[in-house]
Amino acid sequence: LNDSHAGGTMKILERFFSLTTRATISTRWIGFTKIPLLYFARPSVVELNDEKIVVKIPLRRRTKNHLGSMYFGALAVGADVSAGLIAWRKIDESGIPISLVFKDIHGEFLRRPDADVFFTCTEGKEIDALVRKTAISGEREEMPIQVIATVPSISGDEPVARFTLTLSIKK
Repeated sequence: LNDSHAGGTMKILERFFSLTTRATISTRWIGFTKIPLLYFARPSVVELNDEKIVVKIPLRRRTKNHLGSMYFGALAVGADVSAGLIAWRKIDESGIPISLVFKDIHGEFLRRPDADVFFTCTEGKEIDALVRKTAISGEREEMPIQVIATVPSISGDEPVARFTLTLSIKK
């Protein structure tokens, strides 16, 4: 696809689909074409704005462990997608070619996630500041990103897991 065709496609998507639907489609397309494990987990973007993202990973046969709760690998995918998607969006909005990677991940598993899990990252403003800092310095910049996993259908806003991922970006 050339740039003008891709731009036209994005305008069509913007016209007919909400921001969260477009983000879900984009995430699944990236999963289908580049990261099969991401596609396999079938994440959906539930909420997305300048400060916050909420991503849902359904509890189903593919994401369950032998105990019937969500497998920790699927939980890691959810943390990666929520933090990565909000960072990718901030980088895309900047218009500057910046690459991103997660340097490390720390997970704290608090209770069994026995239903669909929602991953929330509320660090959009901080990530935006990091992107601006990277654009100015041209150097690699890093920051820890917090992601909270909840199961609203069972335990409301009480976390089932907490993740800290170190976002590393470079121009």
